[in-house]
Amino acid sequence: MLNKASIAQDVKRALAEDVGTGDLSALLLPKKSIRRAKLFSREPMVVSGKPWVEQLCQEIDSCIQIQWQVQDKEVLDEPATLAYIEGPVRSLLTVERAALNFIQTLSAVATKTKAYVDRIKGTKAQLLDTRKTIPGLRYAQKYAVACGGGSNHRMGLYDAIMIKENHIKAAGSIADAVKQALSIKEAAFVEVEVESIEEFTLARQAKPHRVLLDNFSIADLSQAVACNEGGILLEASGGITLENIAEVAKTGVDFISVGDITKSLSAIDLSMLLEDEL
Repeated sequence: MLNKASIAQDVKRALAEDVGTGDLSALLLPKKSIRRAKLFSREPMVVSGKPWVEQLCQEIDSCIQIQWQVQDKEVLDEPATLAYIEGPVRSLLTVERAALNFIQTLSAVATKTKAYVDRIKGTKAQLLDTRKTIPGLRYAQKYAVACGGGSNHRMGLYDAIMIKENHIKAAGSIADAVKQALSIKEAAFVEVEVESIEEFTLARQAKPHRVLLDNFSIADLSQAVACNEGGILLEASGGITLENIAEVAKTGVDFISVGDITKSLSAIDLSMLLEDEL
């Protein structure tokens, strides 16, 4: 289900930084002119971001109408028209940049996510996102990951527990940290990050729900999978690339988390151009 409140907040921030007290350039245009614009891509992509564009148009001018030619999650193998947007020309040009920003960014996330997902087809591994997101766009980027076929890890610090090196040091040991974490009922799951087979053994004995194997070699990942008992889910992370993710997935891990899909983006090349006056 869409988080409409989060989408509305994203849109208000986008309009506040771009439009502010008003679009001065729009004052150059005929007030009553109705026009249609074409939103299109210049390269292949996975579509993501329609709800944000729709909310933008609603906020700027309820008279704007969008005729979508594609759906979110749709894979476009070549440049294509995404939508026709019709309404007062002043409103169309006011909404243009913010709309393009959302679509080009979220579609970039979805497109990169699909590239990773395609590499691990045929294995049981699921691709996960991380908290390495653009500040203020956490929900939007995780939505885009889902559009690209990936799965969402925890949304933030408030819904699940990831026990890292500093938590372990502060708590005294892996066992103590896990014991305390498992007592916190609000946590959807408890996960421990480990950096060696020795730490993995200690984590497994503490019985968290998941263990994250950070920067493990392929040999160590395979060893961890082979000796895993008790239904603990294993997640590989660290140094994962398009070139090595298939090899990582073949070790038998349950999840592979990749920060690259949300933090290292190349925006999709999109444009919006006015068509003939109506």
